[in-house]
Amino acid sequence: MKIVIIGATGIIGQSIVAELKDYEVLKVGHSKGNYRVDIEDRASIKAMFEKVGQVDAVVSATGNAVFASIEELTFDQIKAAINNKLLGQISIFQIGRAYVREGGSITLTSGVLAQHPMWGGSALSLVNGAIESFVKATAFELDHKLRLNAVSPHFVKETMDMMDMDSASGISASDTAKAYRHAVLTKETGQTFDVADYI
Repeated sequence: MKIVIIGATGIIGQSIVAELKDYEVLKVGHSKGNYRVDIEDRASIKAMFEKVGQVDAVVSATGNAVFASIEELTFDQIKAAINNKLLGQISIFQIGRAYVREGGSITLTSGVLAQHPMWGGSALSLVNGAIESFVKATAFELDHKLRLNAVSPHFVKETMDMMDMDSASGISASDTAKAYRHAVLTKETGQTFDVADYI
C-alpha cells in the first residue's frame, strides 16, 4: 500500500509515519520531507500529487489555527484558520482524490475542540467542526469508490510539554497515530475517529 502523509514532519505526522512503517510511506511537509507542499496554494498541491502519482491513501495531518479569546480574536485570524486548516484540507481532498486508486482513502484532521470547546479555542472549534461536517456530507456522495474520514486528535503530550503545559491529560503522538492507522485500514467512511477510542 502506497500512502502519502501530508504534515509528515510534524509531531503527530512523524508518529503516523512510524505507525504505518509496514507500508510504502511518502512524507510530505511544508519545508521538509520527500516532497514539499503549501496547502494554501492549490497549484502547489497539484504539483505535489503529480510528482507522487497514484496512491492508495492520503493522510492530512496538517493545518494551523490560533488560540485567542473571543475578545482578542481578529477577523483576519479567523480567515487564516479557515484558509489553512479548513480550505487547505478541502483542497487536498478535491485535488488529491484524482490520484487515489478506487477503494482507497483520504483522511483529514479535525480536533477535539469541535465537540469539546475551551476558552480561546473558538477559531479551532469552527474549522474542526466544519471539517467533520464536510467529511460526513461528502462521503455520502462518494458511494465507497473513495473513503473519506477524519481523525480528531486531543491535546498531544509532546506539544503540551513544549508549551510548558501540564501534559497529564494529553495523549501521546504515538497513541494519536493509532487512530490514523485505523482510518487508513478501515472500510468505514464519513466518520470522525476520536483518538481516545484507539489507545
